Amino acid sequence: MRMKYAAVSFFSGVAFVVVLAAGSPCSAQIDHNITPVTTTAASKIGSMTGHAYGVIDSGAQVYRRYCVGCHGPAGDGNGENAQWIDPKPRDFTAATFKCRSTPTGTLPTDEDLYDSITRGFVNSNMPSWRPLTPELRANLVAMVKSFSPRWQAEKPGTPIQITAETPVTIESVLHGRELFQKMECWKCHGPAGKGDGPSASTLTDSQNNPIKPFNFAAGDRFKCGVTNSDLYRDFMTGLDGTPMPSFADVIKPEEAWDLVHFLRTLQPMDTKERELWKTYAAAHKAYIKPIGPDTGAQ
Repeated sequence: MRMKYAAVSFFSGVAFVVVLAAGSPCSAQIDHNITPVTTTAASKIGSMTGHAYGVIDSGAQVYRRYCVGCHGPAGDGNGENAQWIDPKPRDFTAATFKCRSTPTGTLPTDEDLYDSITRGFVNSNMPSWRPLTPELRANLVAMVKSFSPRWQAEKPGTPIQITAETPVTIESVLHGRELFQKMECWKCHGPAGKGDGPSASTLTDSQNNPIKPFNFAAGDRFKCGVTNSDLYRDFMTGLDGTPMPSFADVIKPEEAWDLVHFLRTLQPMDTKERELWKTYAAAHKAYIKPIGPDTGAQ
């Protein structure tokens, strides 16, 4: 019994030392367990977010402590935990990001990356890192940028203009519903916006991983934020790396707002848009055509 106890005490002590070592700060240099594109070029990349100025050396320390398990030492999304995660961790080497304020195909701004780290991603294993200080989050932005040569060759895109929101009226909701039908959004997101459309099971991302359409009926968040402006921005930028394209060349700004207002009616919480729709639907139930194939939408 004494020998067993001693063995447990010894290995517990070793584990304790290892944990302390893993969590302790490194020297102010690139952590050589992390492999950015090049430490020389990467160390010149900063992230000016308006909150703090991010630097690579400190970013490597924060990344090693909080991010490497999923995103991997090379930032390619192949961390030791990645095999159990769905959807898969972001591959930073491709520099392809869903949530941006910039046009489709362009790099996001530092502020976009900062906001993504701060907000986290609903329906994924990426949590909000708001508990980290602004400086640490800015350092992570710099580290994320170090994994792809695109940041050395390209500048971020120019953020799109978000027009003033149009009034929330039943006419806007109804037109948004028509657009949801006409543009066949229901094929992926489903007639009720639950992410269960007929094409949903066939969708893959840019790395050929299965991807699920967003379920608007589950909660009060969108993929890239919580406000109507956040959803408008998604329509106009698209979510790069996913089947969700930009509609900037397909719909007018006021139509994008109509879509926003309709999608708000699909969410479970009470909103002005949802109340307008419920009142209208109760009065016109017999005349409302269901959304779906070859039905049209009123």
